[in-house]
Amino acid sequence: MPSNKNSRPKIGLVGGGNIGGILAQLACEKNLGDVAVFDINAGTAQGKALDIASSAAVEGFHANLEGGDNPAILKDAQVVIVTAGLPRKPGMSRDDLVESNAKIVSSIARHIKEQAPDAFVVCITNPLDVMVGHLQREANMPHEKVVGMAGVLDSARFRHFLALLLGVSEQDISAFVLGGHGDSMVPLARYSSVAGIPLPEIVRMGWTTQEKIDAVIERTRKGGAEVVNLMGTSAYFAPAASAIAMAQAYLHDEKRIFPCAAYCKGVYGVDGLYVGVPALIGAGGIEKIVEIELGEQERTLFQQSIDAVAALNEVLGALQQQGKI
Repeated sequence: MPSNKNSRPKIGLVGGGNIGGILAQLACEKNLGDVAVFDINAGTAQGKALDIASSAAVEGFHANLEGGDNPAILKDAQVVIVTAGLPRKPGMSRDDLVESNAKIVSSIARHIKEQAPDAFVVCITNPLDVMVGHLQREANMPHEKVVGMAGVLDSARFRHFLALLLGVSEQDISAFVLGGHGDSMVPLARYSSVAGIPLPEIVRMGWTTQEKIDAVIERTRKGGAEVVNLMGTSAYFAPAASAIAMAQAYLHDEKRIFPCAAYCKGVYGVDGLYVGVPALIGAGGIEKIVEIELGEQERTLFQQSIDAVAALNEVLGALQQQGKI
């Protein structure tokens, strides 16, 4: 029996590229709701919507899909995931994308404000921590309803690399990552565990060495660049899966605690900045930021990451003063 279209949540996807297409597929396969793909290339958005819709009979999902270049397609979406922007190419840093992607995000923010002002917005566009803050300000939305997908992806990479090192399942690993999305991120071994056993204890038990853990931490920090160098463009499978997990936590009020780029004011010594912290996501959006105790070295590394995010925000501010954005 066909489902009532109006009874399902609506998920708006801004950007119909590699990540956008996988987001649409995952949202449908998880039966999260109807999907609208908005892209400046109408044919790309319409084609991917049609292609995925044609798999419904095989995959057994129930969802209406539409695609196009009219922002009205996003109207009344409960969740909007923003992927639009230029991807990284080999040799590029996330910082190189500030000017070009800030212009794109400004346009997107206006569309969201007009079409889906009550949505929970997940930003994937790089440089992530700066772009999510720019998006929130331009759209003038509540801080708790705008979040950046970064820590979920970074912690997933950390878990994968640890699983390879230790020969265990990723599902048995809990990993903790703080800070900005980039080389300055802070994977915290002390708060990461295998089946509840903290990594420092894993080292003490002789499963591995601290040097190998340190190598995994370094690989995690540069995991995005590793993918870019291999494929010639930014990752898209893992980022899409990470954003969908966040959207699902909001739609299903799961009260999941994810490391993500959330607005911090007074926590971790951060005042008025989006940066990666553990946050509880439920029906209210970001319902709580979990503030843990950091050791001296951890605090120093986290502050360096905060400083890197702040510096990039200053770059954005200077570009805006110059009228380039």
